[in-house]
Order: sequence, then C-alpha cells, then structure tokens
Amino acid sequence: MLRSPAWAHFWAVVRVLTAVAGVAAIIAQLVRTVSNAEAAGQPVGTVVANFLSFFTIQSNVAAAVALTIGALLFWTQGRRTDVEPRWFAVLLVCVTTYMVITGIVYNLLLRGIQLPQGETVAWSNEVMHVVVPIVLVLDLLLAPRRRALPWRAVWIVVIYPIVWVVYTLLRGPLVTSPGNGEPYWYPYPFLNPNNPGLQPPGYAGVAVYVVAIAVGIVVVGALAVWVGRARAIRGANDRE
Repeated sequence: MLRSPAWAHFWAVVRVLTAVAGVAAIIAQLVRTVSNAEAAGQPVGTVVANFLSFFTIQSNVAAAVALTIGALLFWTQGRRTDVEPRWFAVLLVCVTTYMVITGIVYNLLLRGIQLPQGETVAWSNEVMHVVVPIVLVLDLLLAPRRRALPWRAVWIVVIYPIVWVVYTLLRGPLVTSPGNGEPYWYPYPFLNPNNPGLQPPGYAGVAVYVVAIAVGIVVVGALAVWVGRARAIRGANDRE
C-alpha cells in the first residue's frame, strides 16, 4: 500500500494540509504577538525579530517548506522516479529531527511556562508543538519513495542547531526585553544564563541543557537516517 500511486497522492495531500496548518499557526501567533506589543507600547520591530528567533518558529517554517516541496515533487516527478532526490531526503531528515526535538523539548520542559512572545494562541501552540511533529514522524514511517542516506548525513543535521544556539547566545545580551525592560532577551528559559532556576547557575547551566539537547538531536537524526535506510532497503528487496 505504501508504494501505491493512490497512497502517494494521499500522502502528498497530507503534506500540503500540514504545511498550511503550520503556516496558519505561525501567522496566528505572530498576529497575536504583534497586537499585544502594539497595545503595550513595545517596539514592534524588536518583538517581530524576537518572534522569528524562536527555534519552534524557524523549524515550523522549514517543515512547511519541506512538506510543500515533497508534495510538489511527487505531483511533478513522482511517476518518473522510484525514490526522492538526495537533497530532499537530507532536508526531510533535518526537518524531521528539528520538529521531533521541538515537540519533545516543549512538552517536557516548556509546557505551561509563559514564553516571552506574549500571550499564546492555544490551537496554534498545539499545531506547532504537537501536530506538525507527529505528522513528520508519520512521514518518516509512511511516506513513499524514501531514499537511503549515508550515516554522515547525521552531521548535516546538527549544523543548523549549532548556528542557532550561537546566534541566540550572542544576540541575547544585546537585546532589551520588550516585556520587562531587562537588558537581555532569550527565547527559552534554559538558554538564559540569568535564570535563577538554572542548576548549575549561569552559562554552566545553559551548557548542560545545550549538550543534552545536542545529544538528543544526534540520536533523533541517527534514528531518522536509520529508518530511511531500513525502509529503502526493504523496498528494494520487495521489488526483487
């Protein structure tokens, strides 16, 4: 069934609908955040820049792009190839890893905590932190035309999170928080060295979380590559 044209068409539709839901969730939260900032007299430019600096927002944008590309690739090239292009397979592994980590970190560490983007839109929050990650996992397991990637693809997965952490830690002390006027701004409390709840305190506590999440990214990325390899090998054996 997973290699049938009907299933491929169905899954392309699932990808597009998920991308639309993700974009709608991002826009809904951005509109609420900007509206709250304007009502409070906060600098809208800084608020928007902060909003776009969340890993959740960036990974959901990437997921929407990847899922849309996947659907378009099938509808334009699906009948001419048995497997997805290598560049797209790498993109999917990266996006899947980021969304799974987004879901895990939010639901284990951040659910119930008021994040510094203003009042949260409840349905938008669930779409970005639960629905899209689940669909990406299902995509890994069920989407047609999965390509086997070499294990070194895992190291490509870690590039963006490293860049994002460096950007976040360098930018944090340079931005005044629009909400409370503190002379720093970090998207998540576990990256804020001024957070009194960190153990150990300061950058040592930040480092603990960064290393733990980095290990999680490598593990999830390796699992995503392994599943893709296993599915591709099984598909090749079935065709013999």
